[in-house]
Amino acid sequence: MPNPKRRHSKSRSRKRRTHDALKRTSVVSCSNCGSMRLPHRVCPSCGFYDGRVVIDKQGI
Repeated sequence: MPNPKRRHSKSRSRKRRTHDALKRTSVVSCSNCGSMRLPHRVCPSCGFYDGRVVIDKQGI
């Protein structure tokens, strides 16, 4: 397997790694109960999505 002839500079290595950072997950508040949830997903605490009940949490 070939080995590099010269060492890569720090700036060259760091330029490559600029996109490796983790991004924060965005959360929004539920319009029905106000708890935090992921966007475009059913609320895990009340079961609402898009102004209607998708999962019935009352029977649990």
